[in-house]
This record gives sequence, structure tokens and C-alpha cells, in this order.
Amino acid sequence: MDPVREYLLLGLRFDRLMQGFVDAYIGDPALRRQVDNEPRPDPLALARRARELRAELPGTALSVPRLQFLDAQLRALECSGQALAGEPVGFVAEVGAYFEVHITSGDQDAYRAAHDELDALLPGSGPPAARLDAHRGRDEIDPERLEPAVAALSSALRDRVRARYPLPATETVRYEVVSDKPWSGFNYYLGDFSSTVAINADLGHRMANLPHLVAHESYPGHHTEHCRKEAGLVATEDQAEQTLFLVNTPQCLMAEGLADLGLHSMVGAGWGQWAQEIFADLGLRMNGELAERLEAAAVALIGVRQDAALLLHDRGADPSDVVDYLQRWLLVTEPRARQMLWFLSDPLWRAYTTTYVEGYRLLRGWLDARPDGESLGERYRRLLDEPLTPSSIRAELAA
Repeated sequence: MDPVREYLLLGLRFDRLMQGFVDAYIGDPALRRQVDNEPRPDPLALARRARELRAELPGTALSVPRLQFLDAQLRALECSGQALAGEPVGFVAEVGAYFEVHITSGDQDAYRAAHDELDALLPGSGPPAARLDAHRGRDEIDPERLEPAVAALSSALRDRVRARYPLPATETVRYEVVSDKPWSGFNYYLGDFSSTVAINADLGHRMANLPHLVAHESYPGHHTEHCRKEAGLVATEDQAEQTLFLVNTPQCLMAEGLADLGLHSMVGAGWGQWAQEIFADLGLRMNGELAERLEAAAVALIGVRQDAALLLHDRGADPSDVVDYLQRWLLVTEPRARQMLWFLSDPLWRAYTTTYVEGYRLLRGWLDARPDGESLGERYRRLLDEPLTPSSIRAELAA
């Protein structure tokens, strides 16, 4: 029994139950064809197979990091099979099985302190939410200028990434502007070091947010990670399990965490001024220093979206109350809160917000706790190149 081949087949079969479960697959196309030609699988049978494979892993000759990776992925798939079969799985337990984290509600006193800090930073007078909305309106990019702004940021970040983390000469990212999606951006990794990044124009992208989005989806985020792992773990080390990227697994928490820390890793302090200069070349005016200070204050609100998921799926709150909660604590408009609710309500993505919240928290702490003599860039390189899991990161922090 080849455990990696069996894992790949299992993961591909989940995509037959819920389209989009396989985020990317760049492995043997014969496996995909085999699964496509099979009858629609039974979710409980998939859950049992995941449990069986987990039990068989200790008897294989795989290295410890590969065993840890596959064990974590299979535990998540077992839970997905149970949930898709309609078995009662509590939301907190479901999130724990998917992402190797235990989630709790955030600290509203910390949210209030963040509101006070934002209040002090925002120009003008009146309620902070209204002033923040006005500031965001001034910072918004006209839709017709979105593509050149994305291209300029991508080029600047790509130069920095390639200088620090060598990428194949043929790697490329193509951007497209889309609409009517529950997310702000999405990386479609196509294999052979190529990605298409879709950017949702419906959300009204802002100059303060766009550098993070491009860093997240492309350089040094999802595209860079895929390229580095395809060139390293897959091509050089023959770790075929890395040819498959599955939603609702620990793999996602690691990927979203490292992507959300992309701008921090590549530019760091002063990113606001850096972005301001890029936008200025396009005739766009941005207050980079204020943008950076506002973002630093708003980091304390990162848990609000996870609170909303708990309200909706763990406590059975009315969706209108969830919208109110998001508006109150995240200081967003009702349309933006409803967009977030759409994402939280999607059957595929309902648990996924945790990957951003807990992924950022876990990996930011790990990056900050790097040993003396290890640079931030060296530490971040491990996220791009190694098959790390949330549990392995926590083990390092504990040690």
C-alpha cells in the first residue's frame, strides 16, 4: 500500500462531494481521471478510509515531518467526511479537527481599546466607525485603476522575493478582475510555476489594503509557496502529497498564516511609505504613515470575524445579529458585514475564517520567537519550503 497515493485519491474524491474542496492539484493526471470515472463516493466511506490510513501511517517508511503532515491532513478529512454525511459535529470540534486549533471568543475589552486607538488616529470628529468609513472611502481605488495598481505592486514585490527566495525563471502570475464572489482575492495555482489570481472588484479595494492582498496571493504568499514547494518538496524530494492542496485542512491554516504575514516579511516596518511611493508613480495619493498606524491598531480586531463564525455556527445566532456584531466591533458598513456573512455562510468556507485569524496569530508568534542569529527572512523561508503543521509549530514554540 502506497500511503501517499491513497491520500491523493482520498483527497480527490472529496472534490466529487463538494466542488472546490480541492484547491489545487498538480500531480499525476491519471489519478484525477480515475476518480472522475468512479461513482460518486459515500462521505462516511471516505471518513472511514481516512481513519484507516491514519492507523497505517506509523508502519510506513516515511520521514517524521511527512508522517506528521499526512496524519494532520487525514484527521481533517475524517471530520469532513462525517460533516458531509450529516453527522452531528460541533462547530468548535469541527474547526479543531480541520486546523489543529481550539477557538474561543475574543476579548471585547481589547476590541474597545483598539477602537480608542483608532479614534485617536482618525482625522475629524464624530463616531470612529463613521470616520473610519470616510477614511476608507478616500483611500478607495477607482475600478479602472485597479489593474495597473496591482501590476505595479506585484512587480515591486516580485523583485524583492526573487532576490531573497530564488524562483524558477518561468514562474508567472496572471491577474484578472472578477465580481460576485464571497472572497476578496483568490489564487488558482495551475502548476508549472504558474498562477491566476482573481481579484473581486465588488469590495472596493483600498490603497492601504492592496499591498497586503498582492503579497498574500502572490509574492511571497500563495504563488511563491506553491512554486517553492513544487520545485523543492515535489520535484527534488519526491513528496507527492504536496501536489494536492485541500480546503479545510491544517495545510490551509499554514498557507493563510504565511500569506497574511507576507508583507510583514518582505517589507516590514515602513511598508506604508513604500506603498505610497509606488502609488504616487501611478498618480494616486496615499497617506502611507497613517495607513500603517491604523493597521497596527486594527490588528487587535482580528478575532471579530471568528467571533462572528462562533455566533453563527456554534450558538445559532440570527444572521442579522451576526451582521450587527461585525458592524459594531469591526467598524465596517452593513454591506461589508453582509459580504463577510456570505463567506461565513458558504458550506465550503464556513469554518475557513479561522485559518486567517489563528494562522496569523500562530505564525506571527513563531516568527517573532526566532532564535538569536536567525533573520526574519530565514525563518519565513521555512514556511515556504517545509511541510510544517500547526502542531509542529506549537512544539517548536514550546521547546
